[in-house]
Amino acid sequence: MSGPATLRVIQWATGGVGKAAIECVLNHPQLELVGCWVHSAQKSGLDVGDIVGTDALGVIATSDIDGLLALDADCVMYSPLVPNDQEVVAILRSGKNVVTPLGWVYPDFNNPAVQAIDAAAREGGVTLHGSGIHPGGITERFPLMLSSLSSAVTHVRAEEFSDIRTYNAPDVVRHIMGFGGTPEQAVQGPMAALLESGFKMSVRMIAEHMGFRIDPTIKTIQDIAVATADIDYDPFPITAGTVAARRFRWQATVDGEPVITAAVNWLMGEENLDPGWNFGGQGERFEVEITGDPTVKLTFQGLQPESIAEGLQRNPGIVATANHCVNAIPDVCAADPGIKTYLDLPLFAGRPAARLARSSPWFGDECAVTWGFVLSA
Repeated sequence: MSGPATLRVIQWATGGVGKAAIECVLNHPQLELVGCWVHSAQKSGLDVGDIVGTDALGVIATSDIDGLLALDADCVMYSPLVPNDQEVVAILRSGKNVVTPLGWVYPDFNNPAVQAIDAAAREGGVTLHGSGIHPGGITERFPLMLSSLSSAVTHVRAEEFSDIRTYNAPDVVRHIMGFGGTPEQAVQGPMAALLESGFKMSVRMIAEHMGFRIDPTIKTIQDIAVATADIDYDPFPITAGTVAARRFRWQATVDGEPVITAAVNWLMGEENLDPGWNFGGQGERFEVEITGDPTVKLTFQGLQPESIAEGLQRNPGIVATANHCVNAIPDVCAADPGIKTYLDLPLFAGRPAARLARSSPWFGDECAVTWGFVLSA
């Protein structure tokens, strides 16, 4: 019996997420890389293998959007630094499904911009799916899964603790995240607005799916710590008095009492900070906690690198973000047209290393395969 048809994938942008997505596509037995969009003139015309550091792949990177839209492909993995709604509309109208870590995790269909994206997907007969890890998994998928072990839940928390020195995008760290600038510049910068759309969607997904009677407004809280002395960070100076740590909280409340919290803690290390924030002796991690009967807590490790040098080389959190999108592609392509969250999709899973993969057809009718995974708890 033949296996499922190979799905043709275009990678849109080749930053850290894009490169990791290409690697995941290459390992996935149902997927084939057939195109790649790049922003820079230096990358346009290169074999994609030269960009990701592999042997030649026979796929040439290009900045020609029209050429890519005309290409015969099933799905676009869309991961530029900032999403462009008009690009997404054009991709969908060209008849290509889209997976992306840049939003639409749980969109508000009363929003005209969301309606336009959904209409474009339906017009093209394709699906758009927003994913990632935080938001896109840690803040929604795993809290919902873990909550099934509890009853009479009073609080749901999903929280990240990361050393931002391992994030290999210094321009983003400085000019978007606001590190190394004044607290006033950071508060007035774009980071809060860029983050809150995704995290507020996460909070609303949990509230609506679990049935919380939340207040109309999702509360946003942000705090800043400054350096008390110069902090060693190679790309640019973190001098005394400049931003060296940021915390964000998005909370859904019931009668003013927090019941759902999504949180981010980004620190330039644990030294020379005012206030003196740290990781609480537990190191970098993601946590999901359900307060109820019983209270259940899950800690994710391995999504942050073991050292700054490792993170600058290949950050596992970035890789996981890409993988969560790419592994959804077969189910996204099979879904009905429109915007679909993972509440609309079947449970999907990663694939084994090629040397460990079965030689028989994937997902053939002659057998059923059950997948599992182990997380540190």
